[in-house]
Amino acid sequence: MAEIHLKGLAHSYIGNPQISSDYAIHEMDHVWQQGGAYALLGPSGCGKSTLLNLISGLIKPSHGSVLFDGVEVNNTSTQDRNIAQVFQFPVIYDSMTVYDNLAFPLRNMKVDRETIDKKVKEVAKTLDLTEILSRKANNLSADEKQKISMGRGLVRDDVSAILFDEPLTVIDPNLKWKLRRKLKQIHERYNITMVYVTHDQLEASTFANKIALMYEGKIVQFGTPRELFEEPNHTFVGFFIGSPGMNFISVEKEIVDGQLVFSFDGINFPLSQEQSDLLDNAQSHNLKIGIRPEFIQLSRVEHPESLPCKIVHTEDLGTYKILTVEVGKQQLKVRLGEDQQTPQENAFVTFPHQWVKTYVDEYLVTPSTGDSNNE
Repeated sequence: MAEIHLKGLAHSYIGNPQISSDYAIHEMDHVWQQGGAYALLGPSGCGKSTLLNLISGLIKPSHGSVLFDGVEVNNTSTQDRNIAQVFQFPVIYDSMTVYDNLAFPLRNMKVDRETIDKKVKEVAKTLDLTEILSRKANNLSADEKQKISMGRGLVRDDVSAILFDEPLTVIDPNLKWKLRRKLKQIHERYNITMVYVTHDQLEASTFANKIALMYEGKIVQFGTPRELFEEPNHTFVGFFIGSPGMNFISVEKEIVDGQLVFSFDGINFPLSQEQSDLLDNAQSHNLKIGIRPEFIQLSRVEHPESLPCKIVHTEDLGTYKILTVEVGKQQLKVRLGEDQQTPQENAFVTFPHQWVKTYVDEYLVTPSTGDSNNE
């Protein structure tokens, strides 16, 4: 088990990078604590697998350092880093039995037979593989083969971390939830540093204590699933996390009757005093407000600070409804519980101030900085 520190880390596949777009991974500094369960989340092409390969040693970084427990491992081979890696497609020996597949890493390390037998059976029990230990691996299902890949990392006592690269992509959807739960149980039992790469926010939230959300080669937010949902640090975080994602409206600052307000499509939206203070010195014209569909209040009657809207579309998903409403020229999503009545055509929306987030140049403005929280 190891603490992993990405110190000033950056990488480019171009020999002499000159501009920002030349970098696959932009400079970052992050510490992943020993024994933590982390997810690298993001869309295809954002740099997740590249970052994982930098940690494992399959790629040497262009700049900065990868530190394991404070020791730089840039020039250390993957094997000597004691990393176990589980890939999208299970890497196992089909001609071997399940038992021999699990025992293989320990036999390579010249571990005694009694210890091997004890470890293999312990891990097999954890992964529900005991009943098939004597079977050849070539006739197993995809989820059973993926369990063997995981088990080969768990049998070793010297593993610094286990890295998972989209491990459930080829697994039957009906079995994914079982393997996600199993991974969580494994982490709780063995307390091994785990990094899990995925494009699926449900997988990331189910597995990880903290999520590193990547966008265009940058980690735009590193936090708990709740932090990413309630306090998205970047507009992409708001868009990517949630179903549906966050609503965003481009706005302008105006002074109306001596009060600072947001203006869009001829509509004035009053700011709270805190929002007004945060934006007092903002010079950028790239201003947005964001609010989750769950937090918009919808009513048939007008309330103080409510805005008129038109119901464009209603999607009934059983346990909840997703409404598309039009405010000015903006189409917004509103999420309602199954027991909430749905207006037919015209209604009013209210944006509670505590759930309205303000973004300057795509980054969240926070009270602690008084400015955009752009790392």
